[in-house]
Amino acid sequence: MRYKGKARLSNMGKYICLNPIAEIGLKLFGDKYTQTDSVDEADAILVRSASMHDMKLPKDIKAVARAGAGVNNIPIDKYSEQGIVVFNTPGANANGVKEMVIAGLMLASRDIIGGINWVQENKDDLDLLKNVEKAKKQFAGHEVKGKKLGVIGLGAIGVLVANIGIRLGMEVYGYDPYISLDHAWHVSRHIIHVNTREEIYQECDYITLHLPSTDNTEGMINKESIELMKDGVSILNFARNTLVNDDDIIEALNAGKVSKYVSDFPTPAIANAKNTIAIPHLGASTEESEDNCATMAVKQVKDYIENGNITNSVNFPSVDAGRLIEGSRITIIHKNIPQMLNQFTTIFGSEDINISNLVNKSKGNNAYTVIDIDVECDYPEVAINKIKEINGVLKVRKL
Repeated sequence: MRYKGKARLSNMGKYICLNPIAEIGLKLFGDKYTQTDSVDEADAILVRSASMHDMKLPKDIKAVARAGAGVNNIPIDKYSEQGIVVFNTPGANANGVKEMVIAGLMLASRDIIGGINWVQENKDDLDLLKNVEKAKKQFAGHEVKGKKLGVIGLGAIGVLVANIGIRLGMEVYGYDPYISLDHAWHVSRHIIHVNTREEIYQECDYITLHLPSTDNTEGMINKESIELMKDGVSILNFARNTLVNDDDIIEALNAGKVSKYVSDFPTPAIANAKNTIAIPHLGASTEESEDNCATMAVKQVKDYIENGNITNSVNFPSVDAGRLIEGSRITIIHKNIPQMLNQFTTIFGSEDINISNLVNKSKGNNAYTVIDIDVECDYPEVAINKIKEINGVLKVRKL
């Protein structure tokens, strides 16, 4: 049986959306994909905030795409064991979050909210305009120009925030031991790079968090770290609520050690705390961000299903084997253990199948191999079945 490229493109699969996904992104699937309401029928899942921790996915699921950066709602380890590639869309909502952070910075430095509330409370006063001049002094604040801004985490959002800080005339300190080369190229040369978070705690008037919640970062803003900070520091958290210890930040707010805490994650404790500006997770809530996230998620899913390429996966390595134009392509998701490649190539050789191209990469305990077969070869069903039986192989696809 010969491989027929055009037939392969007639029906690429089905997808399900666990949350509303922007239509501009879904349209990119075209007529080669069908939307379904059943997880059991789906080849790919698109999700925003829905929790997937209690979901049991069928073996035919190939990919889960999070239309956003955070993946705390997805059981990464469990899906890795099933050979399911989990994508996210880093940077797609970066501008939206950046703008919200700058708004938070202004709200922390000037009592704009207090002033607005005062006007609403006195809106029926016939002498309102006159009385404004007497009342406004209680809402006076500080300009951010000349102040020190500490940015912890220089990813897509952190870089934008840091660069805007420079434009606002602030002295910006940046900390990120894992900054990527791409992000490093976009950081302003005027930013002061520090080697520890403690340097930011000790130096900065405003501290903004832009990093994921991990075992190393959870609760990083706590009693000990706050004690290192300047009196009257303002803290902005548009990253993850678990980065900040609620009890410790509330204690610091009550004592005046922290002057303002701006959080995009309004837990009951934070919403009721003194000097806290609690925002209902609006960081990426713009039409543009939702469109960008949906577009990126769909493009990544399509490229994986159709060509086997992986971009922006949180559990498997990035692999670009190019577009599959002719011939056959075998993709293998497997454990990152010795002798796997040797076993794959030996099996193809034993079946007299010539490999025209091979790409292999790993990420942590997981690895991914893409093998292109000569166009003249018959479909290597026997070889594929043998590969599936190898210990450590999680999923094999033929494209």
